[in-house]
Amino acid sequence: MELKLTTWNINSVRLRLPIVSAFLQEHAPDVLCLQEIKCLNDQFPYKPLRELGYEHIAVHGQKGYHGVAIVSRLPLGEGFSTDYCAMGDTRHIAAVIDVGGRKIRLHNFYVPAGGDEPDPEINPKFRHKLDFLEEMKALKADAGDGVGSILVGDLNIAPMEHDVWSHKQLLKVVSHTPVETETMRDLIAAGGWTDLMRHVTPADEKLYTWWSYRAKDWKAANRGRRLDHIWSSADLVQAFSRFEILADARGWEKPSDHVPVTGYFSL
Repeated sequence: MELKLTTWNINSVRLRLPIVSAFLQEHAPDVLCLQEIKCLNDQFPYKPLRELGYEHIAVHGQKGYHGVAIVSRLPLGEGFSTDYCAMGDTRHIAAVIDVGGRKIRLHNFYVPAGGDEPDPEINPKFRHKLDFLEEMKALKADAGDGVGSILVGDLNIAPMEHDVWSHKQLLKVVSHTPVETETMRDLIAAGGWTDLMRHVTPADEKLYTWWSYRAKDWKAANRGRRLDHIWSSADLVQAFSRFEILADARGWEKPSDHVPVTGYFSL
């Protein structure tokens, strides 16, 4: 059985419901993980998504900011959320799915962006981001219960040299600073995770999932970053066969600045 799993920072699910619906109808993932839904739980568009066959929905939202959701054709069990840094922000949701008799724990994250100034002494948003990542190190890919794990989401860090359009020019730009990329590498190692997109892609190949709204012509400039990720526990690495970055979605009507990233697992 193949599991088709998509992660997408939608930047307001209600505003962009038409493109979410179009994506689900055309690409039909088994599970869609959304970030920055920007709505309370009772404001989430359950009905139109259920009408498309996505009966199982887990939402952790708040008014106007942040928020994450899992939209699934498969039943969702054992759901929970973790309040990282005890800020009351809705940045994490998890659930267990059953794929052909195999249980998988799915974590969906929206890591703080960190503001503009990469100095935790003068920028509390950057301090918050680093603290959030530090707390994430406690999350183990192998929880010791025989359930494999997949972690997806907008992690707001482009960790590798070719995850950004210019490594040299972005070394002092939030999302690609050495302290962020090193912290992410430490987090991956501490948790026993594997960065699956890079696992199947040569290190010198450019990968982007985000293009700024500030660019007049995002495609011509192509100043992208890989901020969206798919990780897994060691037992699922061999099952990961490929991924697709739907770059064309950046050019859709009223787009998010992130595009859908879909991973395929043969289980």
